[in-house]
Amino acid sequence: MPGRPSRSFGGDSVSWYAVHDRCSPDTRGFYVPTGYLRIMVRNVAGEMAELEPGDFYLLSGLEHGMRFSRWVAEGKLPEFSRLDGDEVGYRLDRCEDRGLVERKTIQYTGFRLTFEGYDALALRTFAERDSIDGVGAPLGVGKESDVYEARSYKPLALKFHREGYTNFREVRKERDYTSDNRHISWFYTARKAAEREYEALETLYPDVRVPRPVDQNRHAILMEKLEGVELSRAKLDPAQVLPVLDLILEEVAAAYEGGYVHADMSEYNVAVSSDGVTVFDWPQAVPTTHENAEELLERDVSNLLSYVRRKHPSEVPDDLDPGPLARAIADGEFGTVREFAGR
Repeated sequence: MPGRPSRSFGGDSVSWYAVHDRCSPDTRGFYVPTGYLRIMVRNVAGEMAELEPGDFYLLSGLEHGMRFSRWVAEGKLPEFSRLDGDEVGYRLDRCEDRGLVERKTIQYTGFRLTFEGYDALALRTFAERDSIDGVGAPLGVGKESDVYEARSYKPLALKFHREGYTNFREVRKERDYTSDNRHISWFYTARKAAEREYEALETLYPDVRVPRPVDQNRHAILMEKLEGVELSRAKLDPAQVLPVLDLILEEVAAAYEGGYVHADMSEYNVAVSSDGVTVFDWPQAVPTTHENAEELLERDVSNLLSYVRRKHPSEVPDDLDPGPLARAIADGEFGTVREFAGR
């Protein structure tokens, strides 16, 4: 998330400790600043050094089993993880002690991954791909995602999708990528959100000012780290208000031309900097061929106009209607906001 306090890797201001993924043939380090507390899901990067190859076999087996059931019977785990029964018991204890799995006794003893366990699987894959060397300070924690600094060839942002973690039933109703599935875990919901967002970023970048996508695995995305501040926190001079709105709507128009409607535009997913604007958070994006694309486009435009009108009432014409603006964007005819006053 742009505009959040960030820390550079190394230096005296932050205490870092290194951990290593020993499942890889060579050593790969994760660096995590001490002293940071997670609000919703604990940062597990600092515990990667403690995990052994067998732990990841177990976690992967649980991931496979959760495709069929919310709770995976302990007796199924040797088959799913390719570990023998004694080894499964030992690994379950290790992973449960570290908060990577949880158990529940129903008619049987069942286990499932926690989000921390899912994070560990994604981190391991990124390390094996040489996409990431380390995880740093939190950049933003929201109800549907957590974002961290990531160490690579340059500072990146690591985004973990958390859709459905606390409000899974509501998310399942609202997101069309879950509507056709009878058994859906929140891990599936989060993974599909990450896949959808990454696909949109890959399609739109660089023709649209969106974060440059780097890699994606499971529910996690690596992308360019944004500069600037959220529109909600930007201090604009009166003369900047409409030009900034023009810049944002130009990106909305470019995205539409590129085949996507953001479908969740607000003052919280636009970054404003001296270089211009960047539109981020695309998991709810829909293709322009979607039956509700034009309706969602108009809602996006309306949300932006409503915010700017509330924040800068004297700078926005009273007779500015989002409908004509949205139609012009869809038709490739958007120029500036002022052209649509009174339409």
